[in-house]
Amino acid sequence: MFDFTPDELTAILLSLKVSVWAMVASLPPGILVALALARGRFWGKALLNGVVHMPLVLPPVVTGYILLLLFGRRGPIGSVLAEIGIVFSFRWTGAALAAAVMGFPLMVRAIRLSIEAVDRKLEDAAGTLGANPAWVFLTVTLPLILPGVIAGAILAFAKAMGEFGATITFVSNIPGQTQTLPSAIYTFTQVPGGDVGALRLTLVSVAISMAALLASELMARRAGVRVQPA
Repeated sequence: MFDFTPDELTAILLSLKVSVWAMVASLPPGILVALALARGRFWGKALLNGVVHMPLVLPPVVTGYILLLLFGRRGPIGSVLAEIGIVFSFRWTGAALAAAVMGFPLMVRAIRLSIEAVDRKLEDAAGTLGANPAWVFLTVTLPLILPGVIAGAILAFAKAMGEFGATITFVSNIPGQTQTLPSAIYTFTQVPGGDVGALRLTLVSVAISMAALLASELMARRAGVRVQPA
């Protein structure tokens, strides 16, 4: 049952690689965007909020097609990046980009809720002691929102593990290069006798996602205990 073929192992490892990079790459902008939405007062805030959450309401295929138009070799962004050797379309890096875009709204929402729950008086007190805004954020705000940051990061990772529509549209389904777990499962369902392989990979996907969610809960609880006032 769990005697994986080389192609299946490749798909599993590629999914983990794509998901980790999607999570890590989107974390810094996720924190900045969440901070802007939670605390910022500027023209276009509603528009930014809409753009950030657009992947949640758009069909994943549409999101993938937009990425292909923008980051494809002939796209306005992709053509410029291709000149310096950075290519996303039909590469694993493109799968990571698609997964990051799809998981970004979940990450931002979790972090934004944590920021909005922070008592501003604590930050103001640090400011009156002479700390600049950047130092206040690093020493006061960030520790307080750490549970939300962890939860958002793990949610983005779990979403990346299950992303299919945007990925297959943007980077196709190339075994050994862009074929992630969902794509491999889809391939198995399209061939006679592929039920066993599909079930095998489905169980792996469920196990990894459940482990990620449990780890998120555990880490968030530990972080929450550490930041509790004595």
